[in-house]
Amino acid sequence: MSRVYIKTYGCQMNERDSEQVASSLLKRGYSLVGNEKEADIVLLNTCSVREQAEVKAIGKAGHVLSKKKNDEKFILGIMGCMAQNKGDDLIKLLPKVGLVAGTQKFHRIPDFLDTLQDQNSNLKSPIIELAEEVNSQDYIKNHIISPTNSVSAFVSIMQGCNMNCSFCIVPKTRGRERYRTINEIVEEVEKLTSNGVKEITLLGQIVNAYGRGVFKRMGNKTPFVQLLEKLHSIKGVERIRFTSPHPSSFGDDLIDSFSHLEKLGSYAHIPMQSGSDKILKSMNRPYTRSKFIKLVRKLRDANPNMRLSTDVIVGYPGEEEEDFKQTKDLFIEAGFEMAFIFKYSERSGTLASSLDDKVPQIVKEKRNQELLSILESQSKISNQKLIGSHVDVLVEGKARKGEGALTGRTPCFRKVIFPAEERLIGDIVPVRIVNVSTNTLFGETVS
Repeated sequence: MSRVYIKTYGCQMNERDSEQVASSLLKRGYSLVGNEKEADIVLLNTCSVREQAEVKAIGKAGHVLSKKKNDEKFILGIMGCMAQNKGDDLIKLLPKVGLVAGTQKFHRIPDFLDTLQDQNSNLKSPIIELAEEVNSQDYIKNHIISPTNSVSAFVSIMQGCNMNCSFCIVPKTRGRERYRTINEIVEEVEKLTSNGVKEITLLGQIVNAYGRGVFKRMGNKTPFVQLLEKLHSIKGVERIRFTSPHPSSFGDDLIDSFSHLEKLGSYAHIPMQSGSDKILKSMNRPYTRSKFIKLVRKLRDANPNMRLSTDVIVGYPGEEEEDFKQTKDLFIEAGFEMAFIFKYSERSGTLASSLDDKVPQIVKEKRNQELLSILESQSKISNQKLIGSHVDVLVEGKARKGEGALTGRTPCFRKVIFPAEERLIGDIVPVRIVNVSTNTLFGETVS
């Protein structure tokens, strides 16, 4: 059967979708290879959140096609968000592309490839499939468990987004929110734990909005908290994480979960985007800086060990120096120790793309670097407080650098590197922290 290479761009949702595609291809009899040179088929799972992600994917597609131009049987497929966003335009831009598959068609990739391979190479016409498909979210459930990928797993609990933030193209590329049932998710996680998985990360565009308007609240608890409690009771699950949430869906029941659901640990991601009420309103973010800092305080009160991360966009249209100062002030007040800081990237088809008062690129760069510097300082100071302390580390595998060293994560999602034997991979190990950097803790096992 044909050999397939899959390259993934973008977020963890895309990684999870690629894993599903890989699993379904293996079941169909295809084989997977680790590079494009060995492949008869190359699939690019693409991202549209920022322009640069699309530029990279298009550049890669052109490069692959040029290298394979003499191979008449070769197939290049583009799937995911950029495929959904650009559609037919990809064929105009890259005429030799054989497949363009949108975000609700991942489960049909084997069928599409079978069809393309059955066609006579001289008569082959591209397949373009972008339509919505009922219950497509239910097909993202199969995994590939390997010796190098056996401790942690991503679990997709929903697809799509209803929020319509003015800067974001996700509602266009992923569609409206669609949810899997709690029972289906629990069944998937139980299978994962039977294969040795200890940590699960729940995925969704607005993951903590799971089930809203479709599944009922029970005992004054949202469907998402009901799901967390079900997963918390599964034997074999040691850690539960989730991404990416929205501040407006952090209800009191979810905040309280961090005080008594031990497997949730002490880490939460709360995307701030801006600290300016003016910019937040323009972004169509339904909260104020005052409500946001109240959320931060509630989370820290619920769990004194809480570590928080965030997303910030600098250089959004109309962002003046005072707006950026308010973002810096809120970033410092919240005490973020981890963050994804982005320079605003205009996306055609979003509300923000029509706004005037663009921020010059040089200003975006300056603000980006300024916020990164604050982050580096806050992160290192926070990490230094842990020197001499003991932390429980879920060991994920061998460290990339350092012979005989392993790597894992604390309950607050800090990365730890320490010398130990490989037999500890998959275990939770007590480690004493002896040194730190901005992003990493270094330790030694506690006997």
